[in-house]
Amino acid sequence: MRVVIQRCKYAKVSINNVEFSSVKNGMLVLLAIEDTDTQDDINWLTKKIIALRIFDDENGIMNSDIRQINGDIMVVSQFTLFASTKKGNRPSYLRSSKTDFALPMYESFVRTLEDAFQKRIYTGQFGADMQIELCNDGPVTIIIDTKLKE
Repeated sequence: MRVVIQRCKYAKVSINNVEFSSVKNGMLVLLAIEDTDTQDDINWLTKKIIALRIFDDENGIMNSDIRQINGDIMVVSQFTLFASTKKGNRPSYLRSSKTDFALPMYESFVRTLEDAFQKRIYTGQFGADMQIELCNDGPVTIIIDTKLKE
């Protein structure tokens, strides 16, 4: 699994010009899934996301996690995070899982994150053509890959 986490003032997902979901003060998590991912990857990654100290404390130092600021989390599937641009100019997405594997893994990721966070996780709609509006706070953007554990 690979995620791009963006600390945000707000994030909003629209589908066909209709707002689908939104969050304020928290993080937008863009998630890509590959066929070698397992529930262990999900468990490790959800713990890492919740514990990330990327929010300012009372001294303006990034020392607080999402729970400490009472923030929200939005998860949006994004298979293009595994794009390969090694050959030519048209990215290849062969490393990204197909829907039959990716959808159940995505749903498990959201459920596991919600259980660990003990708060609703907002989402996009898997496989939909979505428009995402974001006010990246900082900007702070973190990339995590479960295979690299970094």
